[in-house]
Amino acid sequence: MALELAKLLRGRGEDPVAISADSMQVYDGLGPLTGAASREEQAQLEHRLIGFVPVTNSFSVGEYMPLAHAEIDEALAAGRRPIVVGGTGLYLRAALTELDLRPPPGPELRTRIQARMEAEGPEALRAEVLEQAPDAQIAPGDRNLIIRYLDLLEMGEDPLPGDRLWTAETRHPTLLVGLVMDRDELDRRIDARMAAIAAAAIDEVRAAEAAGASATARKAYGFDDLLRGDVDAMTLKARRLARRQMTWMRKLSGVRMIDTTSRAPREVAAEIGALLPDATAT
Repeated sequence: MALELAKLLRGRGEDPVAISADSMQVYDGLGPLTGAASREEQAQLEHRLIGFVPVTNSFSVGEYMPLAHAEIDEALAAGRRPIVVGGTGLYLRAALTELDLRPPPGPELRTRIQARMEAEGPEALRAEVLEQAPDAQIAPGDRNLIIRYLDLLEMGEDPLPGDRLWTAETRHPTLLVGLVMDRDELDRRIDARMAAIAAAAIDEVRAAEAAGASATARKAYGFDDLLRGDVDAMTLKARRLARRQMTWMRKLSGVRMIDTTSRAPREVAAEIGALLPDATAT
């Protein structure tokens, strides 16, 4: 969709650039696994913030945010249209807003809580979080968020000020678009995509494993599943992720939801382009 939108904008005399808001596409060597723009796609549209972190390194949203702000500001200063694409909800917030980041946990604390998650399961720990922070919004089974809340609680931090799904106060005037589609069609596309990824990414995942991939790099969807040869598990996780993302998107303040079911990307890009009257929006 970004590629088609870029073509439309260039037809208007603009100079667009894509800026990734994906937490895993930052890693060099995990392109096919994470769905990062291919060389051919990058030849059609310049992409920033993909493939620049060694797979052996850890990386966090705290490191990403100033880089994303700098890329967006530089593009706007040069008269270019930044198209922020992706990805991960937290990273999208970090790219577009001044995110109030909470302190990271120490490695011993995180290891202990992760061990509890494996031993006790997500529902027991979710109940523990809700007992201490009854207003927390946590979907059942959201292990990452449960662990993060327990991190903050054990560090004596209040998790709720950082619990907003979105803020309307973006750093620059921004058109926020959420793309959705019929669930059955989406599931079919996910199934086909996971099968293609399994074939294309297995060698790079093995290479990353042999190189000593960092704990954060290994969080890429399908990394451990591919190493086990369990494509079905990878596909099921992708379906669940897509559902969570669509639920999350619908709660964003000011989002324009666009149904892409059975529509060509060019048609949808034209609808997005019609919402952009000038080159001042992201």
